[in-house]
Amino acid sequence: MTARQHIVDALHRFPLATFHPASFNILKDYSVNKFTSDLSAGLTVGVVALPLAMAFAIASGMTPEAGIYTAIVAGFLISLLGGCKVQIGGPAGAFIVIVYGIIAQFGVGGLLAATFISGIFLFIMGLLKIGSFIRFIPVSIVIGFTNGIAVLIGLSQVKDFLGLDIAKMPADFFSQISTLYGAISTVNPYAVGIGLLSLIIVFLWPRSWTQGGAPWKRWMARIPSTVIVLIIMTSAVTFMDLPVETIGSKFGGIPQGLPKLQLPEVSWTSFNQLIGPALTLALLGAIESLLCARVADAMTDERHDPNQELMGQGIANCIVPFIGGLPSTGTIARTVTNIKSGAVSPVAGMVHSITLLIIVLVAAPLASNVPLACLSAILLFMAFNMGNWHEFIRLRQFTMSYKATLLATFFLTVIFDLTVAVEVGLMTAAVFFLYRMNTLTRVLPLHLPFNASYGIEAWVMEGALFFGSVSKLEIVTDPKHIIDPHSPDVIIFNFTDLLSIDNSALDIIEKFQKNLLAHGKILVIAGANGHPLKQMERLGMTKTLGKYLVGDMDEAIKVGEEFLEEKRLQKEKKAAHEDIRIVEK
Repeated sequence: MTARQHIVDALHRFPLATFHPASFNILKDYSVNKFTSDLSAGLTVGVVALPLAMAFAIASGMTPEAGIYTAIVAGFLISLLGGCKVQIGGPAGAFIVIVYGIIAQFGVGGLLAATFISGIFLFIMGLLKIGSFIRFIPVSIVIGFTNGIAVLIGLSQVKDFLGLDIAKMPADFFSQISTLYGAISTVNPYAVGIGLLSLIIVFLWPRSWTQGGAPWKRWMARIPSTVIVLIIMTSAVTFMDLPVETIGSKFGGIPQGLPKLQLPEVSWTSFNQLIGPALTLALLGAIESLLCARVADAMTDERHDPNQELMGQGIANCIVPFIGGLPSTGTIARTVTNIKSGAVSPVAGMVHSITLLIIVLVAAPLASNVPLACLSAILLFMAFNMGNWHEFIRLRQFTMSYKATLLATFFLTVIFDLTVAVEVGLMTAAVFFLYRMNTLTRVLPLHLPFNASYGIEAWVMEGALFFGSVSKLEIVTDPKHIIDPHSPDVIIFNFTDLLSIDNSALDIIEKFQKNLLAHGKILVIAGANGHPLKQMERLGMTKTLGKYLVGDMDEAIKVGEEFLEEKRLQKEKKAAHEDIRIVEK
């Protein structure tokens, strides 16, 4: 077989995902009414995305325009090439801590390179159909790192919320606490006032218009609270000349124009060092986007394509580094806003990106007086809503494995980083899973009918026999029992209730069978079906067992009795020959 034939054969055995974005289907029954709904939703989400994009970029250690450009380019590409009709992509709060750490260690160039590599990882994950497996990550790990990230986002915003005089915040948890404590005497009361008032407005605005059914109240309630607070606080700083840090004073404002193309600078040495951070970005982006897509499915009764979504995310993350952008993923807050605003297709996401582009080209100078305390309040509110804090209150209701996995992931995310947290969380979950599976696996003696022959012994196997539970076979397969002359000549394993078996367990059973044969005894396996039977066929055990692989216990007892009868006749025949030989002598 040629190399080409080997490749074709491998592709047939492991088929790749088809590249078919959700946007390819919109022209089938698209109408003016649908476009009107998408246009309205896209304009709304575009306005909502503006303060969030700036806030995420600043919190990540980048300039505000980096966040806006990312929302424009990545948001458009994710809508165009993704597998969910209504998902909005762009920079996300979940990336803030990771991105800040990468910049602190490798610089902005390292972040751009890591983002590009993560895009390749995401595309390959989608191509290999790994998107369907992301759901197998335990919910305890997802909640643990989500809550941990929320805590770190909140901690990172204390500096701007209080207006502290700190040149640059460190990346690790304890250093941040120490730095904030050391600068507590530099609190800016104006920044605190703006931050507190911003929090109050963001929290109360949508709740202030829910009473009564007047149309104008419903219209007011639909205006995003983040936009309202941005307008109010920027106006206050502009007209009252408040002494607080703004986008203009820190970054010199936002450029009014298109982003400039740039090449990420990375050497082979730094490339090797960036594989780990890039994998973290890819894993977090995959989890975040697919969780977001599942939320969208529940709200729209649609079904997204997880593998296409990952491929679309991958392409977007491969392109945004060339405009100096941030890692991107699906965003729950903006996606929910998109759906509630009436979006019906990916066109709404593309309109959201075009809206942001128009804002940058027309109104960028107005952003100079946006106070950082206002943006920090928006992020603090977002971080609070991001966390599943009620899970901590309900911990006593859960199993030890759930509690241990959630808490380990949470504290490791806060104290170390997400990579360590997810690795340890998965290991903790795996250990508890193996323990649980081991407790559910049973190897028990089976009582035979009273008329069964004396030389038959039966054992029932329940659950899953795998490397973590093979020790339970020792009670049966101990060689001492085989050598014992009083041990039975026929051993029956009842596999009827055995759900799964791995090579480790089958290897032990196969050696046990050969050992029995060497001592003139047999192993009969009854009721093998499903996965255990396929495993036995794969390893050739079905041929080795031959007639001793039977369908049920009745047949197994019958085969065992026939073996005992045949063995008895052979003994009698041998004894007769021995008597004749003695007489002849």
